[in-house]
Amino acid sequence: MNTISIKYPPEVLWALQQDPKEFEREARILLAVKLYESGKLTTGLAAQIADVPRVTFIHLLGQYGLSPFGETAREIARDLKHARQARRR
Repeated sequence: MNTISIKYPPEVLWALQQDPKEFEREARILLAVKLYESGKLTTGLAAQIADVPRVTFIHLLGQYGLSPFGETAREIARDLKHARQARRR
């Protein structure tokens, strides 16, 4: 595995009310989520960056309002509505 190092002032920890380990974990997750959201990584690769199992990462996506299917919940609901309407015809 490759590594990345990011310098940050101690005030960041104070502002977020986190210890260094909490901040580093959250930073990894946020980076992974953003790379997934931008379409640059799959859920599997993003999960590796976040250092969590893929199923956990998929759950995390929901907490950030993202879908592992590449569509928003609103888009999926609209598609379901259209499918139900087409079935009734």
